[in-house]
Amino acid sequence: MRNPADILDRIASLKAEGEAFCLATVIRTVAATAAKAGAKAVIRADGTISDGWIGGGCARGAVLKAARDALADGQPRLVSVMPKDLLGELGITPGHERDGVSFARNMCPSRGTMDIFIEPMLPQPNLVIFGASPVAAALAELAPGFGYRITVYATADEYGCIADPAEPAGANTRPAASAGRRFVVVSTQGRGDEPALRAALSISADHVCFVGSGLKVTALRQSLLARGVLPESFDRLKAPAGLDLGAITPEEIALSILAEILAVRRRGQRAPAQPHNTTML
Repeated sequence: MRNPADILDRIASLKAEGEAFCLATVIRTVAATAAKAGAKAVIRADGTISDGWIGGGCARGAVLKAARDALADGQPRLVSVMPKDLLGELGITPGHERDGVSFARNMCPSRGTMDIFIEPMLPQPNLVIFGASPVAAALAELAPGFGYRITVYATADEYGCIADPAEPAGANTRPAASAGRRFVVVSTQGRGDEPALRAALSISADHVCFVGSGLKVTALRQSLLARGVLPESFDRLKAPAGLDLGAITPEEIALSILAEILAVRRRGQRAPAQPHNTTML
């Protein structure tokens, strides 16, 4: 078992390495429990508790399940482990969820209650930018402020157009697999459009878009299909890139693209807005 300072160091290390994991924190205990409020544990993606401690087998199964679910959808979980008789008094069966709390049975002799908050720690989403056009440069400058890690694919002489790209890579380099979500923008705007689009369509990503007109995309599609690119590869391509905000300048276009990516990234993470009560008093 590590002390709290060591666990915080471990969390920082895993985040720097881009590994997905969960932090489990005991936030409340009632009666006798092995772990006390404030106890923490690091749960890796493979289900192992690598650091810290939140009690024995009394809570392990429920916590590990909650961690798997949290890593799958990126949403935190609150687990309440309590004895059978207390669950019965509340009319709750183990595995049931109520008001955002998942309930589990404490099988240990302690018969205590313990609430554990499960927080997923996911890698920064990666924004892959092909090209060094003015729109690409504006996007590379804007996106880090919203938590994106930037990778730029351009020729060596174009890097000067991008202010300090976090992960510069050669124009002909195929992006390697990476942890976390990935979004791709092709903004070559006339300089290597075809090879860049082909590379973008060949990688796994949550969203792929192209900065250019529909006519240009149609021409590129015909050319790439003739070169063996599968038609279904184009089904996930969004072109022109960005939301229709009436954008004109490179900065405005970059903003519209980032807004579109944000909509994809946050899809399903917010509950629908409830209608306002307009009843007159």
